[in-house]
Amino acid sequence: MSSTIQIRVDDDLKTKADELFKELGTDTTSAIRIFLAQAVASNGFPFEIKRVPRNPYVGLGEEELMHKLETARSHAGQGMLLSADDMIDELRGKYGL
Repeated sequence: MSSTIQIRVDDDLKTKADELFKELGTDTTSAIRIFLAQAVASNGFPFEIKRVPRNPYVGLGEEELMHKLETARSHAGQGMLLSADDMIDELRGKYGL
């Protein structure tokens, strides 16, 4: 006995998925079947799911970005600098890297 699963997806996503799976030698239905089998076999998602850190500069206009760069240059000129290690620690803490 088999069951039917129906889902609604955006037309563009379906087209891109169909093209991708065709290039990989399968079809979308088979790919979904493979996904479900792997999820059951791994007792969870068969891939890592995590939040991607938000880029604080996405969406900034050119004027805003230039202002931030000028501020950074000014701070550097005043000796307000962080070591590379301190900067890496700050980025890891702030963005979960």
